Amino acid sequence: MEVQVFLAAVYIKKINFVILAALVGLFFQSCSGKEAAGAASGKQAVQPGAAAQTGTARYTDDGKRIITMGTWYDRFYVSKHTDIHDDPKMAQEDTAQMRLDKMREVEKKYNIVFNYVNLTFEGVWESINGSVASGAPDVDIYETDLQFGIPAILHNYAISLEEMGLGNTDVFGSQNVMRYLALSGQDEVYLFAPSSSGGTNAYVLAFNMDMIKAAGLANPQDLYDKGEWTWEKWREYLKILTKDINKDDEIDIYGYGGWWTNLLTNLLFSNYTGIATGRTEGLSSQATREVLEFINTIYNVDKTARPWDGQNWEINNGLYADGLLAFWIGADWIFNQYGGENLPFKIGVVPWPRGPHGSLEENRHSQPAGNWYFIPKGVENPRFVYDVIFDWSNWYNGDTSIGMDNAWSKRMYLTDRNFAYASMMASKPGFDVFDSLGTGFNLTELIVGQISPNQLIQNYKQPIQDALDNFFK
Repeated sequence: MEVQVFLAAVYIKKINFVILAALVGLFFQSCSGKEAAGAASGKQAVQPGAAAQTGTARYTDDGKRIITMGTWYDRFYVSKHTDIHDDPKMAQEDTAQMRLDKMREVEKKYNIVFNYVNLTFEGVWESINGSVASGAPDVDIYETDLQFGIPAILHNYAISLEEMGLGNTDVFGSQNVMRYLALSGQDEVYLFAPSSSGGTNAYVLAFNMDMIKAAGLANPQDLYDKGEWTWEKWREYLKILTKDINKDDEIDIYGYGGWWTNLLTNLLFSNYTGIATGRTEGLSSQATREVLEFINTIYNVDKTARPWDGQNWEINNGLYADGLLAFWIGADWIFNQYGGENLPFKIGVVPWPRGPHGSLEENRHSQPAGNWYFIPKGVENPRFVYDVIFDWSNWYNGDTSIGMDNAWSKRMYLTDRNFAYASMMASKPGFDVFDSLGTGFNLTELIVGQISPNQLIQNYKQPIQDALDNFFK
């Protein structure tokens, strides 16, 4: 299975540089195969002495290779930890003990010492751009956010999984332990991460099931399953569900409410488009123009979207809990924070409706996130490093019922059907950081009726193109 993803640009204000990955197809891919048993030894001859070094590998005075992970937060459990309570946030004793026991097992199996160094968030890029570029990486493996990991790949700082001989292993097959992230335009794969996760990375379109039933409307989930959940159908629902209950000419319940950033991202995905997905800006494309016109329609023509409140995060995310929204943006953490199972009405979730340029097969539904590993060029015997990390990550010994701990997320989604839609959306990621190009791009003038879609395009088309040109010059 392949999942195509749009990738736009990442602007990192804290360290004052612009990174743009012009990758129209960022995708995950699954293939057959199992993790090869055993690992290359990786052990090199070394002279006695504390922290002796052969090539770029480091060893203890008794000949154990030191494997160091560079990350931006504290990691548990590594060699220096001797008790599960070394992790101050430890919550589940059983799985914590499994992780600690696995560390002892990995140390013995590979004759290694495994530790990490907290480089800080900004320090990760400083280390990559400094040490790897010089040919002597600070660490054996980096764990980093995509805004640093992707530029590292584009700068040719990483060793590919294929070069390490992993083509027929778990990471390209069942992905019970590791999964990979491939970038189109790259012939090989460099980024990988543990498959285990406790959350579901999706921003679903949630709705008040009781309102839908009271209005005599079909369940949007049923419409989606039949391929009938479209922008036009959603617009009809928003009109019906927006109500002035008190008959005082003021709307009490709006059809939709939520942050414009999430709305724009998901509607771009649902119309199979993006704003900055390559060398040429996509803001002025017909598909993106349709997105902007639809947003203008629900806010300023139909007036079925709750007026924008740019100052109150709580209202934009949690107003649904008061029964004042028919549709809103949902996620497991939102349902946890603002209420789900304890509310006096039932909640449903559904993928975002399909736009005129969208398709059920190709539409994206979520943004890839989280931390990803890569092994930098210059590391001695990188396959050995990968095998150590693989076994350390496989603390659950292949038992995915333990390792893929999604019980919390599933509970937040309330029903199996809700969770199934969220999981599907998480499996089809897209990426379009339209608001991170350093151009000041903002949709609020449009949604409050100060400018038209065409004016917004004219205002930002050239700044976005200039940002792309600046990177590719």
